[in-house]
Amino acid sequence: MKLSRLLAPTLKETPAEAEIISHQLLLRAGMIRKLASGIYTWLPLGLRVLHKVENIIRQAMDAAGAQEILMPGVQPGDLWKESGRWEHYGRELLRFKDRHDHEYCLAPTHEEVITDLVRKEIRSYRDMPLNLYQIQTKFRDEVRPRFGIMRAREFLMKDAYSFDPDEESSAESYRIMRKAYEEIFDRLGLKYSVVEADSGSIGGSFSHEFMVLAGAGEDAIVSCPACGYSANVEKAEVKLADESAAEPIMETEQVATPDAHTIEEVAKFLSVKPHETAKTMIYLADGKPVAAVVRGDREVNEIKLKNRLGAAELELAPASVIAEVTGGPMGFSGPQNLEIPVYADQELFGIPALVVGANQKDAHLKGLNIKRDAPKAVRADLRDITETDPCPRCGATLTFARGIEVGHIFRLGTKYSQSMGATFLDADGESKPIIMGCYGIGVSRIVAAAIEQSYDENGIIFPMSMAPVSVAVLAMQAKGEVLEAAQKLHDELWAAGVDTVIDDRDVRPGFKFKDNDLSGIPLRLVVGKKGLANGQVELKRRSGGDIEMIDLDKAVLTISQMVRQAGGQTA
Repeated sequence: MKLSRLLAPTLKETPAEAEIISHQLLLRAGMIRKLASGIYTWLPLGLRVLHKVENIIRQAMDAAGAQEILMPGVQPGDLWKESGRWEHYGRELLRFKDRHDHEYCLAPTHEEVITDLVRKEIRSYRDMPLNLYQIQTKFRDEVRPRFGIMRAREFLMKDAYSFDPDEESSAESYRIMRKAYEEIFDRLGLKYSVVEADSGSIGGSFSHEFMVLAGAGEDAIVSCPACGYSANVEKAEVKLADESAAEPIMETEQVATPDAHTIEEVAKFLSVKPHETAKTMIYLADGKPVAAVVRGDREVNEIKLKNRLGAAELELAPASVIAEVTGGPMGFSGPQNLEIPVYADQELFGIPALVVGANQKDAHLKGLNIKRDAPKAVRADLRDITETDPCPRCGATLTFARGIEVGHIFRLGTKYSQSMGATFLDADGESKPIIMGCYGIGVSRIVAAAIEQSYDENGIIFPMSMAPVSVAVLAMQAKGEVLEAAQKLHDELWAAGVDTVIDDRDVRPGFKFKDNDLSGIPLRLVVGKKGLANGQVELKRRSGGDIEMIDLDKAVLTISQMVRQAGGQTA
């Protein structure tokens, strides 16, 4: 493969649109180009990386007993109405009508389609366990696509679905898929963590995320070195050291707080600390108002609240609704005497006296005790876990890190089979719903995550297993014996199964070195006049280390062994 004939348009300057390192470097290395917001074209080198990731995933899935299929990217709206997700999935579902006025959507995921397929084909418990997977383009109409391929609207995904006759079999399918995922990320050479996670719009009883550890990660993850507990912060449970309710220490007193709307303004005006206050947030859960109360210096974890309510949609209520349900304007809400459901974070029950809104303009209450003054409030875990909280499993000190979600596995149970009538006959001839699991990997997102985890000031540092090519042969002259020797070395490496590119361009050596580093190719062989005179070529590892001189007649064997030991894929 000659670089002179390859479409790999590198850039010296970082495009203004690129916000994070992976986006910047993929653009600069000529691996992707933007077509529209959140939609990208993959150029030859970038596509080679994508295919390397696909190959590893496909091999692991096949080895785990899954069977590959390919489902349509356009899905009938009727299937989504059967499952109940047509309206509940949200605006990320891109809906449209065909010329016959039939409703369709662009696939963000395939639970409905796979359930429809299986309900027509599976008849008996003897047909299971079954695991079907595909690697296919998905589309989610992100309100704010950003970070290049990290959060794009169109992306490549591997999704698998398991079908089992009982819980024991389903648990074994889940275990097999988790093990396969660990093998995939190990082979890809990524540092990752497996964490408990929220199941989101996919649903199901529980799930785990596979997080690539990187500073640019959108997700915060928490883990316990003592017992191994690990979870996404939005899912992590908060266990209080003392969960007993505090007794009241004073009567409530209404005080004037003119123009003090925020916690900071109220705390300053009344000379109290923010943690001595509580804020009451009014939400609409599936269109119905509900109140959530947390300590003043905390934020409501909306994922926890949504799950606690069992709501499909959750949004902050507008000012008009707040005034209607509390009797006061926004900024002065409190939990007392409300006629709507009230959920109070558990730690508030351990505080004897709080400052809260008085549900009227320019007024707050001092001395409120949740147990006494808001007796209908339901105690719940409504906030994010913090570094001062103990491990919810063993009580030890927790550690926090940033992560990029690249895989998510779910125990779906009968969520889809029940609503869509996917049943089978058991050994006694009784009809039962099929038990399902769902297993996703963001194929294109893995590429961005790998770069976020491994780069330097010169560019990308790809693991050998997913680099666009394993070796770059750089000819220091674009003609004569140097080019001939470089071409011969390239051809012999390729024949030995090592994917290799030759930089045969008539440009300065420094330009070749910079492009090679930028593209993240793991091994660089430099062929020059001086080295050839001694029967040697120069070897440099992209991950660092000193330059080595190796014998030209042993180079193919030496490099082949290095590539295979590092997990490189064949040409």
